Amino acid sequence: MIRSETRDHVVIVTIDNPPVNALPVAGWFELADALRTAGRDPNTRVVVLRAEGKGFQAGVDIKELAADPTHESLIGVNRGCYEAFGAVYDCEVPVIAAVQGFCVGGGIGLAGNADIVVASDDATFGLPEVDRGALGVATHLARFVPQHKLRAMFLTGATITAAELLAFGTIERVVARNELFDTALELAAVIAKKSPIVMRRAKESLNMIEPVDVKRSYRFEQGFTFELNLWGDSDELRQAFVDKRDAALD
Repeated sequence: MIRSETRDHVVIVTIDNPPVNALPVAGWFELADALRTAGRDPNTRVVVLRAEGKGFQAGVDIKELAADPTHESLIGVNRGCYEAFGAVYDCEVPVIAAVQGFCVGGGIGLAGNADIVVASDDATFGLPEVDRGALGVATHLARFVPQHKLRAMFLTGATITAAELLAFGTIERVVARNELFDTALELAAVIAKKSPIVMRRAKESLNMIEPVDVKRSYRFEQGFTFELNLWGDSDELRQAFVDKRDAALD
């Protein structure tokens, strides 16, 4: 599901959970552990976060949540996402996210917390949360798009292309899919040649001057997701997604 390898002080963390790289509860914690382990290793100078398959990451495993009649999986995945997103943000070294295909839901949380994002020319970004009976990750989408674009995307579930994000300056490069991994490694190599102590302090200082506490902001959003589950619509929306039908809502 999650694997790591090291090349010349660059740790490559790969998400590989077909068919769409949606992660179950355990997967989010596994990803968080891999990122934290990489950042704490004094030999690591850069982390590249990437994925196998047709898309980068499709968020949580909706089928796992729909199959659980209790709130255990929901609580677990909320905490798992919080840990994984925080592990990207708090990683002691710069994190480069290499995004291909779809980047939705939790994928936005991961890429949005990275220091640098590169994407393939077929990459699209979005939050279908309102259609799944959930809220959250607007905190991280706000790192990609301006406020009114954020609101329009969040409320309608619309997506945005890598090319559009490049125009906003929130993606560093857009390349052909077969060049994506090499592009991420190229940028990583530039950073890896710099003073490790300077880069670690640079990452820490950039986090300290953030105008928004992304971890607190996201945690606040998660409270609304749990509230929606108490109302009941979330159960029907998730089940409709699993059944591939329209939700039966009043």
